[in-house]
Amino acid sequence: MQLAPIKIGSRGSPLAVAMAAEVKATLKAAHSLSDGAIKLESITTTGDRIQNRSLAESGGKGLFTVEIETALLAGAIDIAVHSTKDMPSLLPEGLKISGYLKREDPRDGFIGAKVQSFRDLPTGATVGTAALRRQALVKKLRPDLTTVLMRGNIDTRLKKVQEGGVDATFLAMAGVNRLGLQRYIHEIMDDTIFPPPPGQGAICLETRANDDRIDQLLAPIQDEETHIAVCCERQFLASLNGSCRTPLAGYASIKGDALLFHGMILTPDGQTFHEIAMEGKKADAGAIGRAAAQKLRRDAGEAFFQSWN
Repeated sequence: MQLAPIKIGSRGSPLAVAMAAEVKATLKAAHSLSDGAIKLESITTTGDRIQNRSLAESGGKGLFTVEIETALLAGAIDIAVHSTKDMPSLLPEGLKISGYLKREDPRDGFIGAKVQSFRDLPTGATVGTAALRRQALVKKLRPDLTTVLMRGNIDTRLKKVQEGGVDATFLAMAGVNRLGLQRYIHEIMDDTIFPPPPGQGAICLETRANDDRIDQLLAPIQDEETHIAVCCERQFLASLNGSCRTPLAGYASIKGDALLFHGMILTPDGQTFHEIAMEGKKADAGAIGRAAAQKLRRDAGEAFFQSWN
């Protein structure tokens, strides 16, 4: 008896479809599956439909995942593919993160309409972005610049710069690389100066909690180092109650048995910030993320976080 195709669900944006296709190709190679053994399903999310407001105003990160997770719980799909940076800290009951593919470049890339680097933007230039982290980092580094809300997929944002709607924007290098759009990037930002958000660059595999068949299918394609690093970053995020309303950055890298973590929290205007660097054993990844968050919370004081609400 022929088994029903394994269904992979994702958002319908070009980048999300490319990520789902990467998961499909990796699964096919790992298990010598035919093309028809895996089916891709595109699901429109609330976050895709809302383009004129920030995620913070509209309800947060879950806007990019709720419809996909509903389909997963209902059995309409077997695997949900997400960009990890879009994943809320808490998952719906009955679902779990099964793992991650090997991480792509986690850094941000700069695109300027008339300049080749962020530092060369003229005073008063406008930077388009929907990410509070990027807005705060821009203001931290260049308080003379103006940030404006700019949502949409990668093509939409590139077009806005090319047509002069804004003077510059940033894109995640992971998405740029997956879509082959490196030619548009003028500068790759130093992750110690312009740090990425937790999970950027990692493809997240979400499944039902007790689906042993899918767990076995996914086991050989998961990347252990990515899993460890993202575990640290997501513990940092969760310990700070992080969401799309919170300007924060966190990135963990692994060197042998050691894990190095850099975290930062900022006020939305970028003028007050606290950052931390911690190192420990990679086996203690989650504990390092929690400890980093707890220290920043102590250093900043609870009044600092009132600006996030």
